Amino acid sequence: MTRTRHECPTFQLRLVADRDVVLGPGKIDLLAAIAREGSITAASRALNMSYKKAWQLIETMNRHFPSEVIATSTGGSTRGGAELTPLGEELLTRYRAIERRLDPEACDDARALLALMTVEAPEASS
Repeated sequence: MTRTRHECPTFQLRLVADRDVVLGPGKIDLLAAIAREGSITAASRALNMSYKKAWQLIETMNRHFPSEVIATSTGGSTRGGAELTPLGEELLTRYRAIERRLDPEACDDARALLALMTVEAPEASS
């Protein structure tokens, strides 16, 4: 599993099946970049990710969903490209919606949970 560092406590939404992170921040960022850039190469470059790593993330998602999350077209005079399938678009939309609901600015429970981390621990008695 990928580990990320954060300056302050934050929530990260992950969908896990078996030992795979099926959806998480990195995979969703990749889907968003593919939708924006129109190619896996450009998306991986924009995310400072290798093309091989991008394909590994896509293949993990494809293994766990009933259909592919992106559609690719081969090169030639019109150059190749990639776009999200309807399933890929739905994954991106629903994941972002859940993220918005968990945002501490919008969710009292998320804000309260994070506040518990900032409460000073009681001093040990001597």
